[in-house]
Amino acid sequence: MNSKKYKEYDEISENKLWEKYIKTRNLEVRDYFVIKYAPLVKYVAGKVSMGMPQNIEFDDLVSYGIFGLIDAINKYDPARGIKFKTYAMTRIRGAIFDELRSIDWIPRSIRQKAKQIEQVISELENKLGRTVEDEEIAKDLGISTEEFHSLLNKLSGTSMLSLNDIWYLGDENDELSILETLEAPPNMNPDILIEKEEIRDYIIEAIKKLPDKEKKVIVLYYYEDLTLKEIGEVLEVTESRVSQLHTKAIMRLRGRLGRIKSNIVG
Repeated sequence: MNSKKYKEYDEISENKLWEKYIKTRNLEVRDYFVIKYAPLVKYVAGKVSMGMPQNIEFDDLVSYGIFGLIDAINKYDPARGIKFKTYAMTRIRGAIFDELRSIDWIPRSIRQKAKQIEQVISELENKLGRTVEDEEIAKDLGISTEEFHSLLNKLSGTSMLSLNDIWYLGDENDELSILETLEAPPNMNPDILIEKEEIRDYIIEAIKKLPDKEKKVIVLYYYEDLTLKEIGEVLEVTESRVSQLHTKAIMRLRGRLGRIKSNIVG
């Protein structure tokens, strides 16, 4: 870090700095962490912006994410066994999505259409006991397959929020995103840990049951951190097709997980 003001902190191990900050809440140490991890905010904002309409500015996403980074620094507990970078990315995403929800950037008609498709997929798969094809979904909606694909493109931004939805298990320190359940920390209340493991198992099972290409998109995007363009190169399809696959995968997961969430959380 170039600033002379923070040079002394560069020479201290990060573990020691966390110990100091947790004990003293020293604002200089907090600011040091903010500057150090600011590139992480830009990285997360960059990934989120790929699924957003043009009226959503990248700089706005970054400013929302900074609040998430500060929140992560204030709430981080190394004893929970999660790397700060992993924890911070979840908080940064969460802050961005919270702000997007608050400004209600998705038109009501789009939200309603997304919910309709999600419900159709869920009902068809529940009825037939298998993964349904695009043609079957389109037929139930009363539109052509081409119209269905076009609709998926319009809905792509809404699906970017989905895997970052929060599951609440007790107080705010026990809240987690769906993605976080895949890395349950060992130092945790046993009852909460069991609940997290149950949720994680349901999510993993739901992802395993996705059609092959949709499953690959989820893995490559959320766990390998590839962009939609990079995923298209891997799968040898267009970026638009990757976006469609991602949106369908999220709708399938939301439908399947929605049926079990009330049983686990509520």
